[in-house]
Amino acid sequence: MRNCIFVTGGAGFIGGNFVLDWLADANADEVVNVDKLTYAGNLKTLASLDGDSRHVFSETDICDRAALNRLLTTYNPRAVVHFAAESHVDRSISGPAEFIQTNIVGTFTLLEAVRAYWGGLDDAARAAFRFLHVSTDEVFGSLGPNDRQFSESTAYAPNSPYSASKAASDHLVRAYHHTYGLPVLTTNCSNNYGPYHFPEKLIPLMISNALGGKPLPVYGDGLNVRDWLYVGDHCAAIREVLAHGRLGETYNVGGWNEKTNLDVVHTLCDLLDELRPKAAGSYRNQITFVKDRPGHDRRYAIDARKLERELGWRPAETFETGLRKTVQWYLDNQGWVQDVMSGEYRNWVAKQYAA
Repeated sequence: MRNCIFVTGGAGFIGGNFVLDWLADANADEVVNVDKLTYAGNLKTLASLDGDSRHVFSETDICDRAALNRLLTTYNPRAVVHFAAESHVDRSISGPAEFIQTNIVGTFTLLEAVRAYWGGLDDAARAAFRFLHVSTDEVFGSLGPNDRQFSESTAYAPNSPYSASKAASDHLVRAYHHTYGLPVLTTNCSNNYGPYHFPEKLIPLMISNALGGKPLPVYGDGLNVRDWLYVGDHCAAIREVLAHGRLGETYNVGGWNEKTNLDVVHTLCDLLDELRPKAAGSYRNQITFVKDRPGHDRRYAIDARKLERELGWRPAETFETGLRKTVQWYLDNQGWVQDVMSGEYRNWVAKQYAA
């Protein structure tokens, strides 16, 4: 395989969208897709790539150093785009060990494998190589209602086992650049939404429950604020950073869409009332407030001006256009949703959102 990139976590939500988006370009480099296929990894997301010789899938744990070594020496990638992570805050609260193992130990293992591989390249290939680490705005902690948005210089202050594990992985990536010279780039994104999103997260959960006639569980008072980023815009930003980002730099990727959780749920209900109306009443009638989760950060907001200033990137979707596309995708792809909603998933949701 020539001119290929490695993508870890490429069967997950953002990683899967990135692989599909990348290979939509007929002239794009080939992809070696490395994913452990945990509950959130889904090969059905990649079904359109069946038979495409530009896509090689390997069911591999990033904690498996020997397997990573074999894949790197076999395929000789020019870049690694690292999405693989445990990513759901609620799950990190009830079971933090997997987050430490995947997000910290896994990133360390991957960095060690890549460092050894990169060190064996010739001078031109070493200079061209890139390691892009995809992270989250949650590493910065929580903002007050009048605080400035997170910038690349905001101090880290993670408040959940998930965000703490991602903060640790960010620090490891930075250290491997400054200590070993590994050519790294880091992106910290806001809340993503869009197609192929596992239905434990807010937007797909609300769509699924609404259509199923179930309560729409909203934590606390519903006034926690997040910045919402359409996943297609995030993929475009990652491509720009991979191609043109300055080595060792971090870039915040945001959608410029601060919304309360309740605003998001109201907008979703209104879209469903329009696109798939109920026999009577509004989907808003299904909204139910539930006990807040421990340590629930009040507000996240991303300042993405550095990315715009240096690389010319801005999101193409507004929250309204992106959410309409997302709702329509879920309405058109209920088979995909049902396939991923196993009994284990249903039991977890019932426990997590118990009144």
